[in-house]
Amino acid sequence: MELIEASKALSAIAQPIRLNAFRVLVVAGESGMPAGALAEKLKVAKSTLSFHLKELRHAGLATSHREGRSIIYKLEYDAMRHLLDYLTKDCCSGHPELRVSNESEINTCCPTTHV
Repeated sequence: MELIEASKALSAIAQPIRLNAFRVLVVAGESGMPAGALAEKLKVAKSTLSFHLKELRHAGLATSHREGRSIIYKLEYDAMRHLLDYLTKDCCSGHPELRVSNESEINTCCPTTHV
């Protein structure tokens, strides 16, 4: 991940509704969540949520697909991993064992996606 991509991703989640949607999608896992259910969980209007989810998609942090009449939103776990790695790449004064986002910790909660 490069500076511009990281800035775009951070900008996308630097808003309360989008950050909450991001966090709910983390929990939803690989199956994702229908837009209506996500709106209910976040207690926001569907049209408002649609605007915010568009920003997450534009930043590469989420994807969507249609299943019947529903639009399913899903977190892009690889993008999240890349962002965490970018943010912590030079942390801990040269002691990588202190990094919070090491691969084993992320993989215990986040499914690995294969493209």
